[in-house]
Amino acid sequence: MDFRLYWATLRGEARHDFAKRCETTVNHLNNVAYSGRRVGEGFAIRLERETDGAVTCEEMRPDVDWSYLRGTAPRAAGAFRPG
Repeated sequence: MDFRLYWATLRGEARHDFAKRCETTVNHLNNVAYSGRRVGEGFAIRLERETDGAVTCEEMRPDVDWSYLRGTAPRAAGAFRPG
């Protein structure tokens, strides 16, 4: 789900509670939702966690190889494997 759509479902105190859980402010989340501002990888992770996966890291930062970090990327042939 697009973060802007998710953010639009929250009102009043729910927005403040969400911002607190994400360790940020309502104003910052407004900027993220409506300005298209890129977020850091750690913040993308917090958004995914606090939206219970409704907004994913991949949606927030498509430039990051999340499949590698999630362990879902296929291993390259000849990749180093400690013995």
